[in-house]
Amino acid sequence: MTSTSTAPRTDRAAGTGEPVLSVRDLRVEYHTDAGAVRAVNGVSFDLMPGEKLGLVGESGSGKSTIALALMRMIKEPGRIAGGQILLHGRDILRLPEKEMRQVRAAEISMIPQGAMNSLNPVARIEDQIVDTLEDHSPKRVAKKELLEKAHAALESVGLRREVGRMYPHQLSGGMKQRVCIAIAVAMEPKVLIADEPTSALDVVVQRQVMGTLLRLQEELGVAVVLIGHDMGLMAQSVDRLAVMYAGKLAEVSPIREIFDDPLHPYTDLLIDSLPKLERRGTFRGIPGLPPSLHSLPPGCLFHPRCPKAMDICAEQVPPYREHRPNRFVACHLHEEGHATA
Repeated sequence: MTSTSTAPRTDRAAGTGEPVLSVRDLRVEYHTDAGAVRAVNGVSFDLMPGEKLGLVGESGSGKSTIALALMRMIKEPGRIAGGQILLHGRDILRLPEKEMRQVRAAEISMIPQGAMNSLNPVARIEDQIVDTLEDHSPKRVAKKELLEKAHAALESVGLRREVGRMYPHQLSGGMKQRVCIAIAVAMEPKVLIADEPTSALDVVVQRQVMGTLLRLQEELGVAVVLIGHDMGLMAQSVDRLAVMYAGKLAEVSPIREIFDDPLHPYTDLLIDSLPKLERRGTFRGIPGLPPSLHSLPPGCLFHPRCPKAMDICAEQVPPYREHRPNRFVACHLHEEGHATA
């Protein structure tokens, strides 16, 4: 598959075949009284069939904006300013809204952030799943068949079909989250975006929900984009990790290699912020704050907080490119003539 974008070749997981999803030079802007804010600025990546890709970064780095853009659900004052989102080779940014409505849930689906609050409080669970099936199916289906599919979706996430007759307030937090997963996978999409699917859950329920999600991923063969900020969760759940900073990709690498040898100083600091037994009681964070998207620093966006910053980092934007096989990074430390020992 070829792309008309001038973005650099993106990384791919080991394996054969074409990507199920290709993002090329994606740019998303929000218009404010102070001017346009570019929340996503030239992001490119590939997602292979059945792959699990993690997307991490601090709050405001653009992770959830990417999720909404992939579903083409950016609302005013935001807009997708440019780029391509190729789903099975078809640019969904060019589809009419009526056609895009048939793509959502059927081909690409999302578990939204704050999913437990996204359920309709006055509708039964089974009716909410049926509504999704009905709204996004290309043809009319009998109500009885839709109900059977709704019950099958509930059972696929470990819930009894009797739960379908209940209302959201009758469910625990973990059950609500499982219902949201059931809605997202009811039409068996090929791409699933999970935007912080374990937020607001205790650690035991988090593990159960992630176990359900990963089991379904294997059973359905769906490719997953897992969005979050928990590096420990990512280490246990994904094949590759994409690290975002201020609307750009800082690094994308296979998960084992990124933990063994992070290429970007920001990635290194994120990993180092994980709690460790040998320094119990000591909190280690990243100094400073992410930049305001209204007034980005020149050169590398991370250089004001970077412990390895060089003079060139404040002057030139580092190119994002492949520096080792399947390892992409935007950092002057890996550019010829600037590399350090």
